[in-house]
Amino acid sequence: MVETLERFQLPGFPKPVFSNGSAISWLKSCKFSEVSRSLSWKPFPCKTSTAKLSYSNGSSAFRGGQPPRKTEILAVPPAPTLSFELLDAWDDEYSGVIVDPESLPSSAKAFSSSLRASLSHWKLQGKRGIWLKIHLQQADLVPLAIQEGFNYHHAEPGYVMLTRWIPDEPCTLPAGPSHHIGIGGFVINDDREVLVVKEKCPCSCSGVWKLPTGYIDKSEDIFSGAMREVKEETGVDTIFLKMVAFRHAHHVAFEKSDLLFVCMLKPLSFKITIDEEEIQAAKWMPLQELLEQTTYEGDHLSRRVIEICIATYENRYRGFVAHQLSSKLDGKLSYLYYDDVVLFKSLSKYR
Repeated sequence: MVETLERFQLPGFPKPVFSNGSAISWLKSCKFSEVSRSLSWKPFPCKTSTAKLSYSNGSSAFRGGQPPRKTEILAVPPAPTLSFELLDAWDDEYSGVIVDPESLPSSAKAFSSSLRASLSHWKLQGKRGIWLKIHLQQADLVPLAIQEGFNYHHAEPGYVMLTRWIPDEPCTLPAGPSHHIGIGGFVINDDREVLVVKEKCPCSCSGVWKLPTGYIDKSEDIFSGAMREVKEETGVDTIFLKMVAFRHAHHVAFEKSDLLFVCMLKPLSFKITIDEEEIQAAKWMPLQELLEQTTYEGDHLSRRVIEICIATYENRYRGFVAHQLSSKLDGKLSYLYYDDVVLFKSLSKYR
């Protein structure tokens, strides 16, 4: 707010001066910083000055030549200044902002003030998406962020991630995690026996002989997860050979989508030691007996998976081999699964 105070000037009279010779001067403009809406104002009392008014030609400013003993001069109060520290943050690659979760104010009041000021600042800068990570220890700040327009994005043990889309247009921030990733291990020995398990669970697969399956852990490679699950459920050590198929389903656990990767594994040991908390039983089952189970008669997908695995074992199907390659996109090594034999044959035509 800018308050303009014009110089005091009586019409038809010379410019007034104080009796000590100094000109009466008022601030041309006073700028008041934006303050919180909760700030309450109280009127300032007027200060009284005993300075006499006279004009530069010696005449009095009042009729009769006698100025009043006291002249009230309105004193302009000093401009109030309230400063709010902006939240520590850095820019992302998409004209957005990532707030530093380690430097959030400890008090709710300070957080609210800084967040509100930061949002105004980022809006003026043309920022788009705001990412706000709040640790479990400061969970009391979450409702305050929600009040400022933030929404839940995802949560992990120890923190929750919130986002705020500033522009008045459709949000283009990526959605939260939408898929679970599972693995299944097909392990067959030289006697054409397949390693199968019965799980302890109230689901539809309870009591059914099936391949060992499970979910991969965070930052775990697909083939590593397959070998780990087989080891945990049956005690059998294996080595990864190929990825032979994957299934994509939707609205599974917690209404999330689900990816299941089937891996061909070679056994390195044969003694079975089950995980009694998850597994009811495990054994080496003859391949033909597995196919003759009534479960696979009407389950076209599961039967096709077994058929693909058999074809891979008999070298009638190649599957995908894991190759570790680097990428300039993130500067990291990662695994790419593909059929290298077919690829090299096709590439040889151009050499």
